[in-house]
Amino acid sequence: MNKFAALLAAGMLLSGCVYNSKVSTGAEQLQHHRFVLTSVNGRAVNASDRPLELSFGEKMAITGKMYVSGNMCNGFSGEGKVSDGELKVKSLAMTRMLCHDAQLNTTDATIGKMLREGAQVDLTENQLTLATADQTLVYKLADLMH
Repeated sequence: MNKFAALLAAGMLLSGCVYNSKVSTGAEQLQHHRFVLTSVNGRAVNASDRPLELSFGEKMAITGKMYVSGNMCNGFSGEGKVSDGELKVKSLAMTRMLCHDAQLNTTDATIGKMLREGAQVDLTENQLTLATADQTLVYKLADLMH
């Protein structure tokens, strides 16, 4: 009987070590953080006087949505939701100014499309990645307070 109990305990212990479920990034990991854009599709972003940022506010308990805001050339904000590792901000409000830099104009349109249509979100240590089949934006954590 003791051998059976020992085998059962060992089996349960080993089965706990074989957990293969993919852990996706959730709203709780993003909220209250600010990120600054570092690269677009593998190309480094030039540092400017005004960092290109993405911030996540409080997650609302009732709706499950969180406040998302940021800027490229234009400012944007809206209530978004993270579900199965995908960030989507359906009702995104965005100013409509023409950027001086053509690359920034393109990136401005890219972030708007990514947030409205949905992008896979991955937070690894201090790096946030937003990705679709066509585009990848990489941000670094840059909280204003610790």
